[in-house]
Amino acid sequence: MIEGAPLALGAINSAIEATQSTRGRVHLGASLIAHKCSRHLWYVFRHAVSVRHDGRLLRLFNVGHDFEPQMNRWLRDAGVTVWDVDDRTDQQFRIEDVSGHFGGSLDGVLRGLPDAPQDVHVSEQKTHNDKSFKDVSNKGVKESKPQHYGQMQVYMHKTGIQWALYQAINKNTSELYLERIAYDQVEAERLLRVADNIICSDRPLEKIGGPSWFECKFCDHSGVCHSDDVPNVSCRTCVSATPCLDGDARWTCEKHDRDLSPEDQRIACDDHQYIPDLLENWAKFLHVVDGVLIYENTTNGKEFGNGTTGEAYTSQEIFASTVREHIGADEIDELRSTFNGRLAWG
Repeated sequence: MIEGAPLALGAINSAIEATQSTRGRVHLGASLIAHKCSRHLWYVFRHAVSVRHDGRLLRLFNVGHDFEPQMNRWLRDAGVTVWDVDDRTDQQFRIEDVSGHFGGSLDGVLRGLPDAPQDVHVSEQKTHNDKSFKDVSNKGVKESKPQHYGQMQVYMHKTGIQWALYQAINKNTSELYLERIAYDQVEAERLLRVADNIICSDRPLEKIGGPSWFECKFCDHSGVCHSDDVPNVSCRTCVSATPCLDGDARWTCEKHDRDLSPEDQRIACDDHQYIPDLLENWAKFLHVVDGVLIYENTTNGKEFGNGTTGEAYTSQEIFASTVREHIGADEIDELRSTFNGRLAWG
């Protein structure tokens, strides 16, 4: 019997996992904008949940990154001109909208395809497993991969390029599938309106289904959306923070009357107070008293405040509590008052 090396594999996975960042993007990404659920995208934009991936999935992501330079070499060998870097910035080509709060990076720009030698194309490159590859090659990108289709439409709209070339590789067999995508102005403008609506909304948008809905079952935000999970304590989940529409993806804090750097937004200050809709699955917002947001905890019928004065619960305490019935419960309030204590991670 041949022995494996489970400790070595575990060490490799741990090393890979340790390098990942769970910090949300500064902007709402064009690669996501055609997602079916605007509420999901709102949660993403507001950094509601920190998503961690295992080592296997992170390796898969790297396979996708490695495909891009290899595909560009193949295209160049075939006589296609490939621009994978913007000469003006020495970085990938980027597009932005909604005052910088929405954006994305192109895989590149192409010219000289044998099928259309004079047309310029947005380049989009994706890796697929066998099932996914067969689906997209049989149905086409628009039907099989609407998020990829929407991503390219936004890129074409913002760059003024009328065509895109979708390049897919089957990771199981190395088969390639190429499809030319024509610019659809109506769809691109619709997606930009979706982005604007998400960014400008100060509350979660409508759900596409319930907890048993297929897409909801596998959504990273299902616990916050359908159950009693509490979202991250970040500026973007706070009632005082607002995305500004005057350019440069700026956020401001009304409470402290200042701009918020990306690092500020991820950490949040001690004065954080949750957007009430983020707690609606277990806490009914009642009113505001002296700057404290007052709720009824529907799991125990008790009132509690979210704030930093008096007996109010800080957002950090609410996030740390894994049992919602504890929030506002008489015995917990008595302990907090008697010992000047606060709920914390165990």
